[in-house]
Amino acid sequence: MPPIQYEVKRVIKETLRERGVDPLDQDFIINLFDSIMATVNVGPNLDTQDMVTIQQTISNNLLSSHHLLMMLRQQTAELDTLRRLSLHLSSSLDLRTLLKTVVSDAMELLKDTRTVHIFLYNQEKEKLDFGVALDKDGLKTKSYSKPRKNGLTYRVAKGAKRIIVPDMRNHPIYKDAPAEWYGSILGIPLKIENRVVGVMNISRSTMGDFSKADLRLLQLLAEQAAVAISNARLHAQVSKEAKSDTLTGLPNRRALDERLEEEIISAHRTGHSFAVVMMDLDGFKEVNDQYGHPVGDQVLQTLFHYLVQGLRTSDFLARYGGDELTLVLPQSDMLATKLVTDKMAETLKKFKFLLPDGKNLEISMSGGISLYPIHGQSASQLLRAADEALYRSKKHQRGTFSIANPPSGYLT
Repeated sequence: MPPIQYEVKRVIKETLRERGVDPLDQDFIINLFDSIMATVNVGPNLDTQDMVTIQQTISNNLLSSHHLLMMLRQQTAELDTLRRLSLHLSSSLDLRTLLKTVVSDAMELLKDTRTVHIFLYNQEKEKLDFGVALDKDGLKTKSYSKPRKNGLTYRVAKGAKRIIVPDMRNHPIYKDAPAEWYGSILGIPLKIENRVVGVMNISRSTMGDFSKADLRLLQLLAEQAAVAISNARLHAQVSKEAKSDTLTGLPNRRALDERLEEEIISAHRTGHSFAVVMMDLDGFKEVNDQYGHPVGDQVLQTLFHYLVQGLRTSDFLARYGGDELTLVLPQSDMLATKLVTDKMAETLKKFKFLLPDGKNLEISMSGGISLYPIHGQSASQLLRAADEALYRSKKHQRGTFSIANPPSGYLT
């Protein structure tokens, strides 16, 4: 290699080091230089101007090749990210698990992220509900603030377009925001075609625009997340329908069986008891016989939902079949269960339903109670014990709640 080529090669190496180019890329560029020089005819009588021309030509070729290499690596990284996101988001149909995965991926994609929020959007009702949040300290179960109607999140949801705020303190959207709200923020709609299913907000402590590369990656995540959220919602709806009674909308027998298994596992772990109450309407057959099944269906729909209003959110009321109900009371002993059944009996006395002939329906309810683990340690044992106690109430004293054997007796 002529001295002039050594000089050009030395200058290129120094330039690469000064620019902080990765050592592997430096080797790639130097090898490329050698390949180019092999095709260049460098004579022995090269003057300074020729040297400069050759150096500029080679440098331009090398920089162009390095730029292409960087683009190729970036595209490869984005494809790998897309593949990884697709695997993550297709691994679960549980909405909560899915949302946690999305915010975790967003935090990983943008290294200087402060917080990530996802709000789920009901486009028909134009309503946002908190989904999940993540910051450096971990997952959050509630939002830092409720979305404002004229705020970023609602604007993104209604406009179905992303909004970038480079400086929150000097942007009209945040003119009345608290002083601790600073930095930059990005709102991205999670949408399928023209349907927005949610909004993802990503905030940073630093001010400034988001890079094109970051926006491209986050857009990939948003598109994948929107499809996954839609699928999870559809799965949840189908699952709920499969576990709901078609007439009353209450949980059905299948849902009851699952809930009992969950309560048994929980009770075994915590050492708490829980109650199972089987209930049956007294005299409901006469309603069907006298007024017909359509009226009987209306009675069941109205009465069952009326009873639900007086229960705790943790209580579980299911339609067992016909006019029979099953109530599961978590972490309840016999005394607590008696308080609930007394309250239900009083609630039933206040129930009003006008029959077709103008009479007001008067109806009572009998029940049987079993406790875990006293009366059984499996779902079938608890249901059978409560059902036998219910039978005793129906046979001997309607309108009462009997305790399964052992022990035995009436709760009046």
